[in-house]
Amino acid sequence: MPNTSASLRDATRSLLPQRGTLSTSPQFVVSPAWLFEHLEDPQVVIVDCRFSLADPRLGQQQYQTSHIQGSYYLDLNQDLSSPVDKHGGRHPLPNPNDIANKLAAIGVNYQKSLVVAYDDSRFAFAARLWWLLRYLGHEQVAVLDGGLAGWQKAGYSVTDVIPSPRMGMFVPQVQTEKVVDITAVKSRKDSDEVVLVDSRESDRYRGEREPIDRIAGHIPGAVNYPWQEVTDSSGYLLPEEEQRHRWEKLETAEEILVYCGSGVTACVNLLSLELAGISKGKLYAGSWSDWISYL
Repeated sequence: MPNTSASLRDATRSLLPQRGTLSTSPQFVVSPAWLFEHLEDPQVVIVDCRFSLADPRLGQQQYQTSHIQGSYYLDLNQDLSSPVDKHGGRHPLPNPNDIANKLAAIGVNYQKSLVVAYDDSRFAFAARLWWLLRYLGHEQVAVLDGGLAGWQKAGYSVTDVIPSPRMGMFVPQVQTEKVVDITAVKSRKDSDEVVLVDSRESDRYRGEREPIDRIAGHIPGAVNYPWQEVTDSSGYLLPEEEQRHRWEKLETAEEILVYCGSGVTACVNLLSLELAGISKGKLYAGSWSDWISYL
């Protein structure tokens, strides 16, 4: 095979199951059966993204106890976010070079490796890595349908063996058009061609409950599409047709700005938009926690 970037990307795409073998778009999701068949494939890098907002150490502890064979761990706070500041929200985006170095250290080669992300929270954290990689220009990334529970339900084993570091090469090419800041949200949210989507639970959107941030409510003009609606109660992505139906009222929008509490679970909705064939979604990375830092 010629050693060109195009042929390497094609080779990586060929790893993915063909359309029709899953209920959702194969370029964004893989099944436990598919992953099991590719556990030894050197082009596949598996990442455990488990995390608990209530106990930030829990995900790492769970990973050390049991995880999918060959998977590495990336922590929401330490790896997939940068330190909290006065503004920018509770989970600011990581420095591109910092996360690039961490990805290279687990064997991710830019635009060559296929990264498969999983968690046990209906993609709440795996989708953050999925979005981050695409934001950094790396398109070869998918989530594991059903997460770790789906893997075990399918009869596949877990291990406590931590894999050795792998040498990769990751030079990020940041896609700035995929993200917006508070200035952009303020200037564009009231446009007839723009829709602002709040991804939190409906009671948080309505301001009836706020377990994390100091102010309850939502950004004026936002509509509510709770991120949990992307999956069923067991953490499996709903079929592609249902993803399309979910967003059909927003199809004519020129731009869809998506936020949540801190720019994490909003990524589940951005995944859903892509599954629905809508590529207009942009992440308000700071989200509600950034918005209220100015109030």
